[in-house]
Amino acid sequence: MRVLITGGAGQLGMDMALELEEEYEVVPVDIRDFDITELHATIRGVESVNPGAVVHCAALTDVDACEGEEDVAYLVNAIGARNVAIASQRVKARLVHISTDYVFDGQKGGAYREDDRPNPMTVYGKTKLMGERFVKQHVHEHFILRIAWLYGLTGKNFVKTILQAAQTKSELRVVNDQHGTPTWTADVARQVRALLRSNAFGVYHATSHGSCTWFEFAKTILMEAGVDTPVVPVATSEYPRSAPRPRNSVLDNHLLRIQGLDVMPPWQTSLSRFLHNTSSWNKGRE
Repeated sequence: MRVLITGGAGQLGMDMALELEEEYEVVPVDIRDFDITELHATIRGVESVNPGAVVHCAALTDVDACEGEEDVAYLVNAIGARNVAIASQRVKARLVHISTDYVFDGQKGGAYREDDRPNPMTVYGKTKLMGERFVKQHVHEHFILRIAWLYGLTGKNFVKTILQAAQTKSELRVVNDQHGTPTWTADVARQVRALLRSNAFGVYHATSHGSCTWFEFAKTILMEAGVDTPVVPVATSEYPRSAPRPRNSVLDNHLLRIQGLDVMPPWQTSLSRFLHNTSSWNKGRE
């Protein structure tokens, strides 16, 4: 089967291609190939590949930038998802759509399950939820995966930021009142591969197991990397941002788990594997 990956040059898209090429003919694309905000260009681009499946990773993920560029965010995250869904249905391809924990408001006391009611508080969350709805409306065979606290080898992410900051600062101050689950892009790609083998279409939460605060995440990163820079816990209020951050981003992979489809490991296991891979460590220090 041929699999088209949008956002193929991005952090998730690159690991997705590496994972899926072991089993499928993979065609990564990005804006140089076609612009997902233009419907007819998207249809032409997808039809030219004629895939059996599409994995839609392309998105505007800068949460603060979305607040300042609302129209662009809606075009990319909502209309772009609609266009990819319409194009996927035209070629009868199943669609894997990547979504986010930001569809929730972060006020729940425990982990969010797939049947919890979305209530996004940011432009980013609102546009991603609208993208989910367009996918459900326009393509029959779809998987919607909500992920959170993503890190990988390429692009900007918290792991690389912490490693870089620890080289130049005497101490790091990190928020300790937001909870979530660090999730490696390579694990998300493996989860997508497992779902593509199935016909279990639907909405899924797909993060690593367990949870922590950003402070606890930073401490673990430095411990695993053998770096002794002190980390000081602080409140979110000390770092005001354009977009409010959810207090609770913990997702429960409930529907994956009860069907025996959950291949996600504990977050500590994946972080250790990531950091002890030489290429990952070297990239983090650049």
